[in-house]
Amino acid sequence: MERVSSTISRSFPSSQRRTSVKKVLIANRGEIAVRIIRTLKEMDLHSVAVYSTADRNSLHVALADESICIGPAKSSDSYLDFESIAAAIEVSGADAVHPGYGFLSESEAFARRMEEIGVTFIGPTSDTISRMGDKAMARQTMKEAGVPVIPGSDGVIDSFEEVEKVAEDIGYPLVIKAVSGGGGKGMRFVHEPAQLEKQYKDAKKEAKNAFGDDRIYIEKFIERARHIEVQVVGDGQGNAIHLYERDCSIQRNNQKLIEEAPAAILDDASRKDITERTAEAVAKLGYRGAGTVEYLYVESEDAFYFIEMNTRIQVEHTISEEITGVDIVRLQLEVAKEEVLTLTQDDIAINGFAIECRINAENPADNFMPAPGPIDTLHFGMGQGVRIDSHVYPGYAVPPHYDSMIAKIIVHAHSREAAIGKMMHVLDETVIGPVETNLDFQHYLMNHPNYQSNTVDIKFLLNNHIIE
Repeated sequence: MERVSSTISRSFPSSQRRTSVKKVLIANRGEIAVRIIRTLKEMDLHSVAVYSTADRNSLHVALADESICIGPAKSSDSYLDFESIAAAIEVSGADAVHPGYGFLSESEAFARRMEEIGVTFIGPTSDTISRMGDKAMARQTMKEAGVPVIPGSDGVIDSFEEVEKVAEDIGYPLVIKAVSGGGGKGMRFVHEPAQLEKQYKDAKKEAKNAFGDDRIYIEKFIERARHIEVQVVGDGQGNAIHLYERDCSIQRNNQKLIEEAPAAILDDASRKDITERTAEAVAKLGYRGAGTVEYLYVESEDAFYFIEMNTRIQVEHTISEEITGVDIVRLQLEVAKEEVLTLTQDDIAINGFAIECRINAENPADNFMPAPGPIDTLHFGMGQGVRIDSHVYPGYAVPPHYDSMIAKIIVHAHSREAAIGKMMHVLDETVIGPVETNLDFQHYLMNHPNYQSNTVDIKFLLNNHIIE
């Protein structure tokens, strides 16, 4: 695979000092907390775990150098409680906080709180999180930075008359989206002009009820597309690199199930174009930390359209690590400590192919309902090029209060075909019980002819009636 010639760089005021990072509090739980702790150990940095009462026996608590209970099982009273985490920072003397993913990782208010108390937030600034968290602002920001965006409104729509004008310009079908949207709330699809006014009003009403913010914007609806995302890291000084791209098109209800790196659907020219343009945009933003820029890719047009930027590490960062040999968590910590990137783009190249399967405690036969419960039997298939990221162990009980993901199975091989074969063997060997999991469903997907031939898109599961 072709390398980019150099690190993308822009002129920003350079930092005059190195940040003190010696003790890191992980404001998270589960497998990502375990993942972060292991890299902290390798870097001889002190780790502080926080946990709810439901996670007293969690693996991240056992592995950390010290641990602090921050509240009861309910997330809002523990992992989402700013002040409980701030108190844990004060008690432990931590000088940095790693938010992982989920929970407070993309909270502008939490990042700002950390800035106020003088603790290094291992991620972007609160201003960057705010700018990229506002979907209309993020769209406009990336458009100005040279990233391709879906045809649509330039920012927020202020009136129905403006809605009609944009609809006339971009055509149907289109989608109305809430600026503060998430989870499909405040989103309406419009296939013809007669539906427009009702869907506009309904979207604003739902957005107001869900987010207290009824602002909306409009985009052309892309009916058949892949979900391609580019992994980036910046140092806040105008330097940025990419770690190539991932294909995350196998999804259920917008939740990823299987991820691949690199995207086998892309040729070298398309890969070079989108990764370089993305790194260039991130450099222009003065972005600090790890992040992911997500796109819809229309194969028939060989065209990318910006969806959003996730200002944090992703669940699927593992496969980018496998194909590049880069520890992304280490890179996050180095950026936080040194305030400059320690790698250039010339240091990054693609080696082979990687696949990740998310293993969830859920029952696919019962509409994928979460299925918390005890784990008495646990054995993961292993072998060369196999990685397991997990926080569960025999005797562990999966609590009902949090996300159902209990493990990530990652394989690395010389080709996509070899990686698929390896993943099927690992899934065959893996035994988890008596808790219900989606292991058999993942094996079914690996064996599906459309998956094996790489003829899928983001609606694959729905359009093939694999899920309803």
